[in-house]
Amino acid sequence: MSPVPALLPTYAPFPFALARGQGDRVFDDRGGAWLDFYGGHCVAGTGHGHPAVLEAITAQAKALVFYSAAGDLAIRLEAAARLTAFAGMDSVFFCNSGAEANEAALKVALQLTGRKKVGAFEGAFHGRTLLALSATDAPALKAPLKGLLAPVTRLPFNDAAALEAADFSELAAVIVEPIQSMAGVREADSAWLAALRAKCDDSGCLLIFDEVQTGMGRLGAPFAAQNFGVKPDLITSAKALASGVPMGALLMTEAIASSLKPRDLGSTFGGGPLACAALVATLKVLTGETLMARALEAEAKLRAALDGLLTVRGRGLLLGLETSHAAELKAHLFADRILVGGSNDPSVLRLMPPLTVTDASLNALLESIHAFARVAA
Repeated sequence: MSPVPALLPTYAPFPFALARGQGDRVFDDRGGAWLDFYGGHCVAGTGHGHPAVLEAITAQAKALVFYSAAGDLAIRLEAAARLTAFAGMDSVFFCNSGAEANEAALKVALQLTGRKKVGAFEGAFHGRTLLALSATDAPALKAPLKGLLAPVTRLPFNDAAALEAADFSELAAVIVEPIQSMAGVREADSAWLAALRAKCDDSGCLLIFDEVQTGMGRLGAPFAAQNFGVKPDLITSAKALASGVPMGALLMTEAIASSLKPRDLGSTFGGGPLACAALVATLKVLTGETLMARALEAEAKLRAALDGLLTVRGRGLLLGLETSHAAELKAHLFADRILVGGSNDPSVLRLMPPLTVTDASLNALLESIHAFARVAA
């Protein structure tokens, strides 16, 4: 017998095996139901097993499971047209994950500007590929790869004075999460993002919005760019993009797309027909079932019920619950079969449920939090 498991351990899993999901719930291998306010880490935007998404995947699998970009696919062209229109951008490169999308965005910026350095912010998380990891603020992850990572100018997040004083003249791009999810749902100010946009323009560097978590309607608009009223040169997306089918996307303006040549970017599996079918279905569900409005309704309900009890950060259904008893509250919710996310801030729990979350599930979450507060008081 091998001394190591066949599946390499990466994250500490739940102490139970998952068997299936439906809507805003997942079920363990003993049939127990769990309310999923973690959403598979912000992935299950349309809920688990949405019938329209399943139907689209099934139909596409029967027709053609896969072909690379060597062949034109009607479903790929439809997915690109629908996503660019939804995002208010002009062109898209499909890949397979958020890290790949960020890698491609940074690569494009370095190539088009000819500069060798990028800008990123304290608390940022952009992925684990080399350029994405360079921009990520995670010293422990980066230490083993010292010398291989790109040079990065690291700035304080949402700090107007530091932004004004910074020198962008050598930067190819600045990459920013409009809401830093992993850092504890830290939200940028619209005015700060507008100032960042202006400084990038003045310095000749590109602005990249990492919307891997903030996109696909989660904040109540298609992407955070619309929420904050600032248009970047590039938007990266993944997570909820195809309702759980692995997919990433690099969205870009006409100016960027027209500057790229065939083969500047490429991916064997990016834009595969199954993922594209899932993306098309996801967009139809988001708009047809008015899930962006639902995200705002759910946010308002949670904020009203938690006012005065703890601090609620974020927007839509990317929310952080700030409390000095975060670890205890997470354990209490888990005992009530409610899954939530932690963060790099030990005082903040994250809520990233499906946008289809029901009022019954919201009420169950609120009842559990209030019960904890009564005991902890």
